[in-house]
Amino acid sequence: MQMSKVSRLVVFSWFIPLLNIIVMISLNLSSGLCGNVIDRVFCVNYNVTKLLCSGATASNVYGLVYTFSVLLSLAALILYTYLKILKVCFSGSKQTRQKAVSTCLPHLASVLNFSFGSFFEILQSRPNWLGGSRSITQTSTNNIKMK
Repeated sequence: MQMSKVSRLVVFSWFIPLLNIIVMISLNLSSGLCGNVIDRVFCVNYNVTKLLCSGATASNVYGLVYTFSVLLSLAALILYTYLKILKVCFSGSKQTRQKAVSTCLPHLASVLNFSFGSFFEILQSRPNWLGGSRSITQTSTNNIKMK
């Protein structure tokens, strides 16, 4: 790959998250904070938007659309690359197929683990989606984490 193409890809990979952060901050700057306690070890944008005095509908919608579009695009990219890998491997010998499976399965397991963890983290931070209370969602999350 040529150096100019690598440079463009690096700039693009930094530009999209930077643009996302700028949009999130600009959506949250227009309103003041009515509190200062975040009930997490780490701070994510949704916890800050819960502290806003006025409505944070635009920030919530933008955050959800961005989160799901990133997760879906990454899943599509992973699925595409796996299909290409499997296409090449199934045209080869039995040993090639075994090597591909032993290489791809750990990666696939870690991607699934990350995906389920992300999904439950999003659900946990938004208990009103399921019509439940915070305690029900917290109890189910604690049960999942213990297992």
